[in-house]
Amino acid sequence: MTNPCLTGTRVLDLTRVLAGPFCTALLADLGAEVIKIETPGGDDYRHVPPVADGTGGLFRLLNRGKKSVALDLRSDRGREIVGRLARSSDILVENFRPGVMDSMGLGYAALSEANPGLIQVSISGFGRQSPMGDLPAYDLVIQAMTGFMDLTGEPDGPPTMTGESVADLASGLFASWAALAALIARAGTGKGQLVDVAMYDCLFNLMPAGLAQHLHGDQRPMRVGNRHPLGAPFGVFRAGDGHYTIAVLNPRQFAKLAAAMGRPELAEDPRFASNGPRHDNHAALKEQIEAWSRPLPAAEVLERLRAHDVPTSPILTLPEAVAGPQVAARNLLPMVPAASGRAERVMSQPVRFSAMPAQPVAAAPGLGADGPAILADRLGLSEQEIARLIDDGVLHDATRNPERA
Repeated sequence: MTNPCLTGTRVLDLTRVLAGPFCTALLADLGAEVIKIETPGGDDYRHVPPVADGTGGLFRLLNRGKKSVALDLRSDRGREIVGRLARSSDILVENFRPGVMDSMGLGYAALSEANPGLIQVSISGFGRQSPMGDLPAYDLVIQAMTGFMDLTGEPDGPPTMTGESVADLASGLFASWAALAALIARAGTGKGQLVDVAMYDCLFNLMPAGLAQHLHGDQRPMRVGNRHPLGAPFGVFRAGDGHYTIAVLNPRQFAKLAAAMGRPELAEDPRFASNGPRHDNHAALKEQIEAWSRPLPAAEVLERLRAHDVPTSPILTLPEAVAGPQVAARNLLPMVPAASGRAERVMSQPVRFSAMPAQPVAAAPGLGADGPAILADRLGLSEQEIARLIDDGVLHDATRNPERA
């Protein structure tokens, strides 16, 4: 294959903030042409700090490689333009509340009548048919209502949200996967379909350990802090100058840990001989491990554990991880030219294909930067028609309204 796998695939992106833009960024990473429809004020993430050169960092990372058309969708002409763009699109992704696209005349029934091959991916908090469909669905709400927060945090502390918006990101990832599955299905049938992605459903699918305890165990899943809910020793431990991790889940690995500690007899101790007893006696086991590691610097602890092939790691800050060799070696933050003329780092999809080149990553677009060109190329509008749309406030043009770009 000489081109990325989605080269020639057209995606119409009516999403904003996080879940939807993450989905369409992943599709752009695979070579799809992604046209992002924004309001004249722009995606909310354009304005969320940290902001540099007038554009928020979150927007820059999540809208890499896309084109921007800024339209007033409250106007009949704005909605009509979106409908016309959908006729020549393969995939449309939107994350309005259920029913909003239909109210604008842009629902799947209407768009698929003109384009039977269209795949419409609809991302919402609770899905199109749901008893909670009208509730606002921010990431925090989904974490709280799925039980995810209740499983996160210290045993004697409050339910805790994660350090990243995991519900949004999981939904965007599942939505991109679903779009690709629908493309494969269309190759066989010639027909598109409506794909219903609920943030609740996606995050619910990321709790196999908790569900295993609930469905197949005899105890309610509980918060366990910095340890694994089903195994031990698997979590965070203290050294003399900081913390480190151990990830042990089987007797062979535990015997290696015991040897690294100079305590091989621990592997024969009935309290620790298999995973179940180790889990039940986690407090006593942690005391044994930290009695060994607390007098030592973390670097020496890691050296001894790694010498015995025990799964372990330091706990890095994000800046330390960014500056580390893995990010550079895997090109996880490539440098690209930005609209400002300066180079900036952007995220890229992390998978490497042996028979397919990577799509060159591009920076996020300026607000409305591609509108006139796309309306001319895709819809055949004349310069006069485009100028009238700009003058009437239907189309925002970055070159004529640079302060909003």
